[in-house]
Order: sequence, then structure tokens, then C-alpha cells
Amino acid sequence: MKELLKIVATLRKKCPWDRKQTLNKIKSLFINEVYELVDKINKKNFKGIEEELGDLLLLIIFTSQLLKEKKKSNFFKILTRLKKKIIYRHPHVFKNKRVKDVKEVLRNWEDLKKKEKKGKKSSVVSGIPKILPALHYAELIQDRVKRVGFDWEKKEDILNKVEEEIKELKEAIKKKEKKEIENEIGDILFALVNFSRHLNLSAEESLKKACQKFIKRFKKLEKEFEKKGKELKEVSLKEMDEVWEKIKKNN
Repeated sequence: MKELLKIVATLRKKCPWDRKQTLNKIKSLFINEVYELVDKINKKNFKGIEEELGDLLLLIIFTSQLLKEKKKSNFFKILTRLKKKIIYRHPHVFKNKRVKDVKEVLRNWEDLKKKEKKGKKSSVVSGIPKILPALHYAELIQDRVKRVGFDWEKKEDILNKVEEEIKELKEAIKKKEKKEIENEIGDILFALVNFSRHLNLSAEESLKKACQKFIKRFKKLEKEFEKKGKELKEVSLKEMDEVWEKIKKNN
């Protein structure tokens, strides 16, 4: 680790590209690397996971170097703070505090977070990055409030909520109120995320798979008409629907 810190410090002094980097400029690099890491995890590409973790670690070290140059922090201060936080928030591991289950662990975690604020007002749903993809953002919000007991008890009740929201959407469509329609669509998606979470499924991943399935089928649709010497813009929607249904049955 010390060698890596020295290497990054050297890069900042001698590499023209590295010298030009700022906190603002490297923000997007973090987002890209995390997505690349998640992609490798999804594919169970363990060599790829190893490589992407290295790239992410490099960005963390690089950022700590930028903070060091600004005299705002440094890598060892970051490590020390992290170590203290881990120990403090896991009294059931490091201080022999007894807990019944995971729910109690999460409740304790939220209580300890509030104590860390030293009297400052803080909501359970504070600090969730708005930059997150919307479905994942919704899931994190729901997970946070679940920790304090604000959650659905039965999956069936959530489905009823989805149906209720769909009815409200239909009413909004009849009124032709664009803002209201937008709100109702959001409510439906939020309820579906809740339902997915109760099934231990990721709404983000479910939608991603649905998109990939659609792409796969659409490519087959294109090929079917290519065989007939036709381009899609020359084909009627009815013809496309007929082929689409055949593709769905076989896939």
C-alpha cells in the first residue's frame, strides 16, 4: 500500500495527465469504474472483478492524494476514520452487545449513526445520493425506512397498492392532467420497486434483464425481415407484431 501511495504521488508530479486531474474531473471515473465492476460481478468474471477492484482502489488512492495536496485529509486519516466507524457501528461484534437478528443490527446501526451526528437533526433517509439510477434510489429509500419499521408486512398488500396506483393513473389520463399522470407513473414504479424488494429481487436488475431480452428479440425481428429482403420502415406494425409473437413463443 505504501508503494502504491508513492507511485500515485509520483504520477501527480511527473505525468501531464495526472497533474491536470481534479476532484471534479475524476467524479465520472468513479461512476464508470463502479459500473464496470458490477458488470464483471454479474458475469461472474473473477479475473475481471480483480482488475476492476484494482482500478477502483487506484481512484481511491488518487483522490486521497488530491486531498493531501489540499491539506484536507490523507489516505491514513481515511483509513483511521473508517476503522473507527466499523468498530463503533458493530458493537455486537467488537463489544459483546447481544442482538437477536439482522433487523436489530440494522436498527442499532441507524441509532449509532444518529449519535454520530452529535445532536444534529438528521433523517433516516438523509444522505442517499440523488445521482443514483432512479430504481436503485427508490430501493435504498425503502430499505432505509424499513430499518425503523416503516415497511409493508405482506407482499399481497403491495400488489394491491400497485393496482390502486394503476387505477389512479387511468383517472389522471382521463383528466388529461400531464403533471398528475407523471406523479401516478412514479407512484406505480415506486410500488413495483417495493414489491421486488420484498421478493428479494432488484428492480434495477429486473428491468435491465427485460431490456436485454427486448434487444435480443428485436434483433431477431430485424433478421426475420432481412431474410425477406425488407427493411422495418417498409413493414406494417401488424406484420411486425405477428413476427414478434412468434419470436416470443420460441424465446
